[in-house]
Amino acid sequence: MTVFKIRNYLPYFLKKRLWGDRKKFGLLANKRDKCWKEWSKTYAKFYIENQRNNIGSFVNNIGYRIMSKIDLKDKKILEIGAGDIRHMNYWKDHPKKYIIADISNDMMQFAVRKLNINSIPYEQIFLKRNQSLPLKDNSIDVIVSFYSLEHLYPIDLFLADFKRVLKRGGVLVGAIPAEGGLAWGLGRMLTTRNWFLKNTNINPDKIICWEHPNFSDEILFEMDDKFNRKKVRYWPFNMLKNIDCNLIISFIYKN
Repeated sequence: MTVFKIRNYLPYFLKKRLWGDRKKFGLLANKRDKCWKEWSKTYAKFYIENQRNNIGSFVNNIGYRIMSKIDLKDKKILEIGAGDIRHMNYWKDHPKKYIIADISNDMMQFAVRKLNINSIPYEQIFLKRNQSLPLKDNSIDVIVSFYSLEHLYPIDLFLADFKRVLKRGGVLVGAIPAEGGLAWGLGRMLTTRNWFLKNTNINPDKIICWEHPNFSDEILFEMDDKFNRKKVRYWPFNMLKNIDCNLIISFIYKN
């Protein structure tokens, strides 16, 4: 079924403000670019000021609620881009082992502190961009991914790697922003895009498409192709199930 997406009908000058200048800068980051270098040094500050406070924290928290549906007891968990594991508030049980994988050591330390405070056994995996997971096949019970799949490009290869390490009957759970939709693009234009312009010398039209190369509908398509869909919920208008009028999409898939 073809779903209407307003981005297919907007003029280019609006598209690049809402979802980055994808035509000019592409989807793969230029690591030698001065904006990318500044972004690499600024990311932790951006996360604290925009994702842990104010409206960004409220919106992200909506997605975390889906963790209340997941059985973690005595399970081996892998989380991609854990941040400070704010979804821990919705856990019913503690896992046997928690593996955190991230490309940023600074960001990984947020998770380490939270796991230490709660006395949860853990392992750290520092990844290079586009690196496959250094884990055995069929070794993970639950993969957790909150607000990270939009970053992983090309998404089909990463999801294939998730499928490889996930046990048969294992679960992929998390949430993504409704990237590529009108509501998300407008919200960012009024908030974090302005943060970039006020606090950095970064061109946000570069970083938006380099940091979020995957649109949400593309991610769902790939997950549907590789896993069995158990639950997908849109917020705030779940009945409409359209990315243009929603901000967050939470999900549970089974291997």
